[in-house]
Amino acid sequence: MILSCLIVEDEPLARQLMTQYVQKVPSLELFKACSNPLEAIEILRNTPIDILFLDVQMPEITGITLLKILQKKPYIILTTAYSEYALDGYELDVRDYLLKPITFERFLKAVEKATQQLTATQSNLLMEKSNLEKIVTTEAVQPFIFVKDGTKLVKVRLGEIMYVEGLKDYITIYMVDKKMVTLQRLKTLETQLPENQFIRIHNSYIVALEWIDTIHKERVQIGKALLPISDTYRKAFKDFIDKQPKL
Repeated sequence: MILSCLIVEDEPLARQLMTQYVQKVPSLELFKACSNPLEAIEILRNTPIDILFLDVQMPEITGITLLKILQKKPYIILTTAYSEYALDGYELDVRDYLLKPITFERFLKAVEKATQQLTATQSNLLMEKSNLEKIVTTEAVQPFIFVKDGTKLVKVRLGEIMYVEGLKDYITIYMVDKKMVTLQRLKTLETQLPENQFIRIHNSYIVALEWIDTIHKERVQIGKALLPISDTYRKAFKDFIDKQPKL
């Protein structure tokens, strides 16, 4: 993970030292070393920065004032010769505090801490995004339909439907361990079924992709049933199958 850095330091020697430290660490990438905190504010408003190395005592505005101005803050590491600023800094979401003169060993320790925390934050964000995508995907997949059985409605899980046969105003839903006959036209049921899971192959048949065992030239085999593919639906069925992943 490469972390972009911004150095804000008005003292030339201190700015040069921090620049050298950043350039020695392969996982850090220096965006800029600024002497002017006002320039830094403009950069932080327009550029994604991971770590801000910020001096406290500067002309025009102090580092503490800069932190109060910023709405969106990166990972902040204060650099100063005055330890009394530590309390103010931590109240402003400062993550670390480097007391001048800063040794390279202490600098590395701060960078390691920053890397661990930023990596963990990124991993959590990716996990949250992944979980959200799973939730959205799950919600987008219709898991069941309700089918009228006499005077009541029966929940039928889509994953259990192998195929559906239509005969005039009645349909028979063939499931894993049972079948159900209901007063409904096949065309009406077709509109209720997810297009990525079910496909019509005949005026009288809709099949579930999940349960197709074999596809012959003119027939589809689901378990022991051999269902005809009519000329009317042959091309649509072929296109549907061609879209499916193959080894």
